[in-house]
Amino acid sequence: MIVSDAFRGKRYAVLGLARSGRAAVVTLLASGAQVMAWDKSETARAAVLEILPEAGRVTPRDAVEGAHHPARRPLHERASPGGPAPRPGEELVLADPLTADLAGYDGIVVSPGVPLNRHPMPAKARAAGVPVIGDIELFAQARGRLPPHKVVGITGTNGKSTTTALVHHILTDAGIPATMAGNIGAPILAQDPLPAGGVYVLELSSYQLDLTHSLDCDVAVLLNVTPDHLDRYDSFEAYRASKLHLFEMQSPGRARIVGDLEPIDQTQWPALQGPHNAQNARAAIRACEELGLSAAAIERGLRTYPGLPHRMERVAEKDGILFVNDSKATNPEAAAPALAAYGRIHWILGGLAKAEGLGPCEAQLGHVRAAYTIGEAGPMFARLLEGRVPVQESELLVTAVRDAAEAAMAGEVVLLSPACASFDQFRDYEARGDAFRAAVEALT
Repeated sequence: MIVSDAFRGKRYAVLGLARSGRAAVVTLLASGAQVMAWDKSETARAAVLEILPEAGRVTPRDAVEGAHHPARRPLHERASPGGPAPRPGEELVLADPLTADLAGYDGIVVSPGVPLNRHPMPAKARAAGVPVIGDIELFAQARGRLPPHKVVGITGTNGKSTTTALVHHILTDAGIPATMAGNIGAPILAQDPLPAGGVYVLELSSYQLDLTHSLDCDVAVLLNVTPDHLDRYDSFEAYRASKLHLFEMQSPGRARIVGDLEPIDQTQWPALQGPHNAQNARAAIRACEELGLSAAAIERGLRTYPGLPHRMERVAEKDGILFVNDSKATNPEAAAPALAAYGRIHWILGGLAKAEGLGPCEAQLGHVRAAYTIGEAGPMFARLLEGRVPVQESELLVTAVRDAAEAAMAGEVVLLSPACASFDQFRDYEARGDAFRAAVEALT
């Protein structure tokens, strides 16, 4: 957990108590701040109490009037070893900041999931003269008290997670202390500070960047910007500006990297196939070069990178047939790169459709030896593919895996890249990917 005296004696409201919100509450309390916390979910509010000591001493909102009621009592005992004892005012109140007096607060910490363009909180905060921030901004404010380190910030519409995980892997493989956070992994505030010389590698969504004002990255990476999340922005230009904000926060002379599509030899990097991963790899290489890593260390990291679960994940190779789990591809735009990455594919697709066509997957059908459709959208995809590639309506994922494995030959790929959401048959894309892995393991 990151604890910093940068927050001592200050007051914050935290709106949204999922993982990053809970981590913000704990960090702020441990750092000596006063905290007002709220989530519309009673379960989420209860979860905050479960992770805090002396939870029974919290004062609920319906027991007080406003944020400054004297009945509130100290809640938190210091988490840092040997730290000073709590002082009066180091406390937590469960109260909705929309109905509280925000005068004198130092920040409203908002979950990235809160739609700033539709939620009343930003207007209320502006009226009170209080900045709306996120957990990444709290990290930025705490940086000056951490051991000397560097920060790599990575954003873009596509490829953020892979590039972030790849940079992190290259660093740790080279023996450099590193952690990854932001839109991937554990919340940054919940992670232990790195020793001197460490590197924080942050995947940053546009939502997180909108809540960040002072993150001065040593290396900033913008992979690409294509239309997305337009329900949260007035226009594509506004969405693009959100991404470019990562560069705007940098001091002069800091490294700025923009992704490019120049071809690169990927043959020795098993988990980084396809043109989209060429862009990710090139960006990671340049970022690691800026951090001072040798070419040999970077190449070793690229060769040994295992990939992320459910993102073109190499599950197994049986009798010369490669099985790849790309369950994270929940729309045709996300599935197309996987189809482009391999030459002879037995494609498992279907689920809960987000589109009525194949979209950019159309251009990659020359790589498909046969298709196996599943789920609610299976019949639709079967009709779209009929006469273009051999199609089998397998209905169930376990059946599709068995059908594809029986038809595939050595040197070919059985690829789960559904181009659909999973909710018709599975809890989420992760459960779907796990079921694919189990079905592959069950093959004799």
